[in-house]
Amino acid sequence: MKLPLPLPLTRVLLSGFLSVTMAALMASPAAGLDLEAGQLVRSGGAVIDVPGYSVPAMADMTGDGLEDLIVGQGDGSNLGKVRIYTNVGAAGAPAFDGYFFAQSAGNDLALTGSGCLGVAPRGFDWDADGLTDLIVGTADGRVLFYENTGTPGAPAFAAASPVRAGPAGGQTDINVASRALPALRDWDGDGDTDLIVGAYDAYIRVYLNNGMTPSGPQLLGELRATSGGGDLIVPGQRAAPDFVDLDGDGVADLLAGNTNGQLLLYVNIGTATDPAFAGYTYVTSEGVAIDLPGSARSRPFVTDWNADGIPDLLVGADDGQVHLYQGVPEPMTGMFLLVGAALLRRRKRNRKEPSITPRFRWGAIVRTQGEILP
Repeated sequence: MKLPLPLPLTRVLLSGFLSVTMAALMASPAAGLDLEAGQLVRSGGAVIDVPGYSVPAMADMTGDGLEDLIVGQGDGSNLGKVRIYTNVGAAGAPAFDGYFFAQSAGNDLALTGSGCLGVAPRGFDWDADGLTDLIVGTADGRVLFYENTGTPGAPAFAAASPVRAGPAGGQTDINVASRALPALRDWDGDGDTDLIVGAYDAYIRVYLNNGMTPSGPQLLGELRATSGGGDLIVPGQRAAPDFVDLDGDGVADLLAGNTNGQLLLYVNIGTATDPAFAGYTYVTSEGVAIDLPGSARSRPFVTDWNADGIPDLLVGADDGQVHLYQGVPEPMTGMFLLVGAALLRRRKRNRKEPSITPRFRWGAIVRTQGEILP
């Protein structure tokens, strides 16, 4: 015959398990980031497959509150163009059914590609007018701004303007020489969006936002990401960065794709206002390092595909497809919460005095060695 645990002992055990759980959540980041098995993003039931190299991103391009899929395409044989796949699904359940090409000055936005890149687009309200613009990295190393002059439901873009950086009165066009891969994130934790640019030469350049002007952010001169006291150099070259908190410690980490089709995680060991890095680990999928076939030129973008609070990755490559890797719950965290919940149920059955039982939302467990998000 099984005897019920005395209520005081139950409380002690429950307190102990929850304490261990919180300790696990607050511990320093684990060695890497592991994701679910990869899958291919589809539109209208068919796998998305663009000419040349794919470079994906997400942004609300149509003003309906849902993030749409943006895919850059092209290479040395195909013009660089930007496809916009309108999200016809729902929050947390994206769905696509066809695409249209971004229009610039009344024609398809089209740039000459070279080698392994046509265009690398990102959607962002650059001039703070409430419409999502396009920031586009080019094969020859430039970063271009396409102002959205359309309406929330019908984006249309002006001719390209070069993105400039440097001291006031002395700004010059940004040019990283070859294969510009931009990311728009807050590098220094001051609440505004900075420009981060990867390049063929494996360096990651940072242009800090020093305040808004009528045409967009005033960007300061070039900085470089560092690691271990020197310039951070992405192995394999063709650095393709993103900068998002991937280990749940409240500070953004650096993610980089490379020539070889791998994904490298540089955990931020500094602070939100002063990022610092010391080496990298390979991002894995089901325990195996992601390494797309051949010289895939992995181009990642961090998003929350299913709106569960866990970072997911979209990755473009030389196959022209869009690879999706979704985050998964942390196994140890899940185990502790399950045991804690079992003890709570036992306590509820055995208690005699009124009590309030905490409620756990199982879908909120964060995979990336970090916090529980609401």
